[in-house]
Amino acid sequence: MNISWDISDQDIQKIKKFLNENENPFLNKRRERNVEKQNIVINKDTVIKTMIMCLLTSQQRSGPNSVVGQFLRIEPFPITFKTISQTENIENLIKSTLKKSGLTRYINRISKFFATNIKKIQNDNWVIIQELEKLKNTDSKIEERKLADKIDDIFDGFGPKQSRNFLQSLGLTKYEIPIDSRITNWLNNFGFPVTLTSSPLGDKGYYSFVLDGIQELCNKAKIYPCLLDAAIFSSFDNGDWTEENTIY
Repeated sequence: MNISWDISDQDIQKIKKFLNENENPFLNKRRERNVEKQNIVINKDTVIKTMIMCLLTSQQRSGPNSVVGQFLRIEPFPITFKTISQTENIENLIKSTLKKSGLTRYINRISKFFATNIKKIQNDNWVIIQELEKLKNTDSKIEERKLADKIDDIFDGFGPKQSRNFLQSLGLTKYEIPIDSRITNWLNNFGFPVTLTSSPLGDKGYYSFVLDGIQELCNKAKIYPCLLDAAIFSSFDNGDWTEENTIY
């Protein structure tokens, strides 16, 4: 059984108008990295930082002026391949590092997930970097979804949303985007054909259904889903994104 998405010219004009109204440094950075593929670096340190970001943002707000946002802009970033290689207890290292930066919410869970995931990656000899590099050089919705689903299956504490957040934040995806309550609320206001809620998004089938609708809408409007995501995400932050505080 197939779903037929009925997208009108009015829908297309509405989405184009929305993007024009939400041009900002955050959206411009997304265009540079994910569409134009500029300044993408895939290595052990970027994988580690992006994993930390995903685990943090799955539990708390990550706007430009949030504690999470400030932590992710620290230079040099305190959690690297070198630092985790020099410790006997990765979980305690992550916990103490987050505490020093004022991050205390869910740190036991976040630290445990991170330590478990890094051990999986190390046991697999960092093969993930090769898989990420392949995605960097392709323009395929199918390949994006395959790798997102694989990461969802492998990484603890992720799920469909953070597996896509991980890939998008590395600059590797145009079509697969993280969907949360911001996106579902926006789609409901936009006029999505069924009323959406964020709670079932942990289910792959439901997530894929919503994402298929977004991709079809963007295809008709000739824009990339990653740009719509950036516009929706930043529209909830009251114009606070600047060149200086854009994280990814």
